[in-house]
Amino acid sequence: MTSDSAAARELGLFLRARREQTTPQRVGLEPGGRRRVAGLRRDEVAVLAGLSTDYYQRLEQGRNARPSDAILDSLADALALGETERAHLVRLGRAARSPQARPPRRRPQVPRNARALLDATALPAFVVSAHLDVLAWNPLAAELLGDPTELPVAERNVLMTVFRDDAALRFPDCRDMAVEYTGMLRSAVAADPEHPRAVAVVGALSVRSAEFRALWARHDVRDRVRGGKTIRHPRIGEIAVEWDTYALAGGLTMIVMTPLPGHEDRLRLLATITPVQRASPQTETGSGRPLPQAGTATPSSRQRPSSG
Repeated sequence: MTSDSAAARELGLFLRARREQTTPQRVGLEPGGRRRVAGLRRDEVAVLAGLSTDYYQRLEQGRNARPSDAILDSLADALALGETERAHLVRLGRAARSPQARPPRRRPQVPRNARALLDATALPAFVVSAHLDVLAWNPLAAELLGDPTELPVAERNVLMTVFRDDAALRFPDCRDMAVEYTGMLRSAVAADPEHPRAVAVVGALSVRSAEFRALWARHDVRDRVRGGKTIRHPRIGEIAVEWDTYALAGGLTMIVMTPLPGHEDRLRLLATITPVQRASPQTETGSGRPLPQAGTATPSSRQRPSSG
């Protein structure tokens, strides 16, 4: 499958998922009598968007899908898409109508300045790739979330972490985290639907988790993760933090955690038991070989889940 047809297929699947999840009432239509579907019918979306039903059906099927920006805007309005979903639709539509060479697939490299920030900050922080592989972290993040070096390199992925059987022991709200991170990965897939790492992560999780398969089929998208989370540390207890994300060069993201009011002392206590060391080395996902970076991360002798 070419990158162009893969993008057209992703566009069609996204449109179908949004159509099936959009009720008539949401877009100002009367629900009518007995309906065969809970969401909108194809002909209803076509009418709302000012398109022929045949053309809209071809879009969903990924056939000759080259919609203009005006058509994409009309579809976004017809499906009452939010800002993030609208932007995702536009990316997919432009990729589908403009055949392009496969995007360059370079090994992700954590910028030196980002590593300096990991070393300098007094807050738990880590860096993930577009496919949510954990590439770098500081000692406090490893202590709070679990040391990534205790897992095989190919498993150091925040989405894989929240779908582990023992995830709820460390992350009481791992379900919410799973929804957010699945949406982030879905957004990344729009840029390169056939990227080997995306295929590997989605394939592994699809085999092991029915919940992931259901979430992935929804085609929900997230541009970033933010909000409050509770982390259950085995020695300190529950620590409530606020997560936020910061975009880095090369499609990478830094995730930083700040204690919520009333939990500052717990994070300070955690810092006192955290080994002093430099931020982690970067590793090449799937190879297990360390990349040439300053600093090392010493695996903890305690068994605990990876960061996520």
